[in-house]
Amino acid sequence: MVYLFAVLAFALIAIILAVIYKPLGDYMYEVFNSDKDLFFERWIYKIIGVASNKEQNWKAYLRGVLGFSLMSVLFLYLLQRVQQWLPFSLGFPNVEGPLAFNTAASFVTNTNWQSYSPDVTLGYTVQFAGLAVQNFVSAAVGISVAIALVRGFARRKSDTIGNFWVDLTRCTMRILMPIAIVMGIILMALGVAQNFAGFVDVQTIAGGSQSIMQGPVASQEVIKELGTNGGGFFNANSSHPYENPNMWTNLIEILLMLCIPVALTRTFGRMVGNIRQGYALLGAMVTLFGISFLAVVTAESFSNDPITSLTGGSMEGKEDRFGIVWSGLFGTTSTSTSTGAVDSMHDSYTALGGMMYMFNMMLGEVSPGGVGAGLYGILVMAVVAVFIAGLMVGRTPEYLGKKIGPREMKMASLYFLVMPITVVVGVALSFALPFARQSVFDTSLANDGNHGFSEVVYAFTSAANNNGSAFAGLTADTPWLDTALGMAVLLGRFLPIMLVIALAGSLAKQDVVPETSGTMKTDNSLFVFLLVFVIFIISALTFFPTLALGPLAEGLVA
Repeated sequence: MVYLFAVLAFALIAIILAVIYKPLGDYMYEVFNSDKDLFFERWIYKIIGVASNKEQNWKAYLRGVLGFSLMSVLFLYLLQRVQQWLPFSLGFPNVEGPLAFNTAASFVTNTNWQSYSPDVTLGYTVQFAGLAVQNFVSAAVGISVAIALVRGFARRKSDTIGNFWVDLTRCTMRILMPIAIVMGIILMALGVAQNFAGFVDVQTIAGGSQSIMQGPVASQEVIKELGTNGGGFFNANSSHPYENPNMWTNLIEILLMLCIPVALTRTFGRMVGNIRQGYALLGAMVTLFGISFLAVVTAESFSNDPITSLTGGSMEGKEDRFGIVWSGLFGTTSTSTSTGAVDSMHDSYTALGGMMYMFNMMLGEVSPGGVGAGLYGILVMAVVAVFIAGLMVGRTPEYLGKKIGPREMKMASLYFLVMPITVVVGVALSFALPFARQSVFDTSLANDGNHGFSEVVYAFTSAANNNGSAFAGLTADTPWLDTALGMAVLLGRFLPIMLVIALAGSLAKQDVVPETSGTMKTDNSLFVFLLVFVIFIISALTFFPTLALGPLAEGLVA
């Protein structure tokens, strides 16, 4: 029965996304290929001194990405450090340096890892002028980088891959803001809070009193999900009734996380002139997502424990209003899209259920991945897949008419090495360095043994993949973890972006190789299988020893 319910829930999401897929994907294609600027966009270009009709080579594009991101980190850091003197501070003090750095790095990189309880740490000004702004622009940066890579595949003998400032502006103003305004109003109508009421004292059923924070929640909730950001207005994130009060809002938030990453495959197909290529990438994404979702439902629904079996599955850490299936679907969506939002506590899942969320991130979050990041991530994996196929048949590999030579493979190889190296080194240092180990064991871990190890692995996996979700048993607001995880999110974001933009520049300079009878088809089911296989093998071989020490060992013992 639980499998039937899971299949129906999956089918409902798939049907709604199928309706959205073509119009949203085509609209994004028109946005990034239009030669006209809107009135307010022209004013923005004048203010920042950008010629919108002048394109950039890959080095100039990269300088734009890095320069904009650096200024964003500095601004958000400063905003937190002067919080107590800002309006609507709610009386909160300035944020301490290590935590301010961690938060600034996290939100600018689209990670939204939170080492703090937002409802008792940040006032309204930092929330909406700092965090909410980064929810928009960090998502726009990711989409812009993905579009630049697609242009690299689509163009012939070109020295340019677009204009970062134009892509950033159009993505923010024409895609993210219109959808966020409409869906934010819908969330408010369905019960998500949106006000400036501050703290309200209420009397509890037991006769005591409780101070409850309110605030501009809906406006941040919608872009948190749409931009695959994930940072909650409240510490309980999307399990909090002010952020996610009922099944309808839960459904909408899942759709918001998926709509842009999924529709970008349509945009990709339009830009390279072959819709079937977009369908192939989408097929790989759906396959990976479906396997993970069913694995989570299985792990949470079936147990050797008689009490757990009688209750219908493991409900620890889950909201009664969502149950196992919808909690599992939300969690799979969140960890597969780099969102990091939660409507249940991942630390309370079974060992194997929690492992699947971890594994979704270890795959590189390409099922379908974050806004932009998922598309350029799976395109890099596609490059690796055609290279492997080329080695098997003794032919120079090609993808979309572009030869995959040593230069392209070096950048692709370095791309998928960045994340696992960051994760493994971060975890190793946390247990090897005496002061770091003391910080982790004395103040951070709520559990010991295999589960405690899993909490640390999950944290660095989440940070390096710019996801932001956490095993809630880890207290991360310590000098070591604030700094180490802050560095992990920066490395996990910008090193891959540097490689992707360099790859885009290399591909754009090439001419298209004519298709012959020996050219490998990359728009059929065989290529989808190969792509899924390569993604699985790369992740499995890299992370199996780590998983064996954590969730696999815990699951076998249980």
